Amino acid sequence: MTATDTHRAIEAVWRIEQAKLIAGLTRQVRDVGLAEEFAQEALVAALKSWPQMGVPDRPGAWLMATAKRRAIDHFRRNKLIARKHAEIGRDLEVGLDPSADIEATMDDPVGDDLLSLIFVACHPVLSAEARAALTLRLVGGLTTAEIARAFLVPEPTVAQRIVRAKKALAEADVAFEVPRGAQMAERLGSVLAVIYLIFNEGYSATAGNDWTRPQLCEEAMRLGRILAELAPDEPEVHGLVALMEIQASRIGARTDDKGEPVLLLDQDRGRWNRLLIRRGLAGLDRAEALGGRGAYVLQAAIAACHARAAIADETDWDRIAGLYADLARLAPSPVVELNRAVAVSMAQGPAAGLEIVDRLVAENALKTYHLLPSVRGDFLAKLDRFAEARAEFEQAAALTRNQREKALLTERAQACARGERPAR
Repeated sequence: MTATDTHRAIEAVWRIEQAKLIAGLTRQVRDVGLAEEFAQEALVAALKSWPQMGVPDRPGAWLMATAKRRAIDHFRRNKLIARKHAEIGRDLEVGLDPSADIEATMDDPVGDDLLSLIFVACHPVLSAEARAALTLRLVGGLTTAEIARAFLVPEPTVAQRIVRAKKALAEADVAFEVPRGAQMAERLGSVLAVIYLIFNEGYSATAGNDWTRPQLCEEAMRLGRILAELAPDEPEVHGLVALMEIQASRIGARTDDKGEPVLLLDQDRGRWNRLLIRRGLAGLDRAEALGGRGAYVLQAAIAACHARAAIADETDWDRIAGLYADLARLAPSPVVELNRAVAVSMAQGPAAGLEIVDRLVAENALKTYHLLPSVRGDFLAKLDRFAEARAEFEQAAALTRNQREKALLTERAQACARGERPAR
């Protein structure tokens, strides 16, 4: 292998092994920050050694052994700082005893360790932004620069979030474990929320010039699939993966050749990814077979209604409206009500949807959410109330930070100014 081939191999191995490596080390050193540091040192060692010696037959085992040696050296150097560190160092040294068949344990899939790492990275003690950044860093393997580009924030901001997150976890003495019993449902909800936040930022970018950022969607789906393998009996996990896969199936049709947005009802469904749809529908079947009727399973069922319709006019809007009603009872929120309004308008007419939206306006809960005036403008335009619709679209355009969406909303406002109904 050439040096270039070796470096590519190292990148591929690191992508596969990083999360497992950090997870296994965190269990042993009880500090996610230190674990990542030792893992990075192992990567540096690989970059120095493998171009000369070649890629080992068991690269994951080599990285783990190297990282453990770095950890032992660290705790030996600092053993006077705290007895706890010295004890950890001795525990690690025992783990490197040749008589303990260390090679076998190093290549274990460390399922519980990886699941524990996911729960630590998504711990409620952290802000939503910090959870997303730390999860992408530790579990997803993205660099700080990649995370910054994905969320359109300065790289130092992401770096600070990650550093502060690690410090907060250490100060809170967050246990490296999979929560059990009553805590499991609450903590699992936090994990799923982080993964879906990452997905949604990719599916409908909140800022910038791009309508979508597929890399984030792909990363969220990968994280979801990992979680589904580690927690196979959790219906909401399968529901979330199904939801993301069905939604992601539309990404190729969500923009035209110029990168301009194409709304759902105008999309060429022949461009939808049928493999992702089949995977998503299978995941939904599995979630429902497990008795799932949670928020993500319901949202996946809604997405499935769109996926099963060969053309937009065949969409079962009555069923979608009913599913949104179920979702509103289970997890009430203004955003769910807004989505229910859209479904009701498609099933019963724009006046029925407008009635729901007007209640949301009166409640003032979504006053900075650009989709509220956007949806209201759509209903008003369908009722030929063009002056009011124009004002709503202009307000929506002023609220959004996505330039593609701003242009679309401005175009809809201009159509209303001409007394024309905007495209769907």
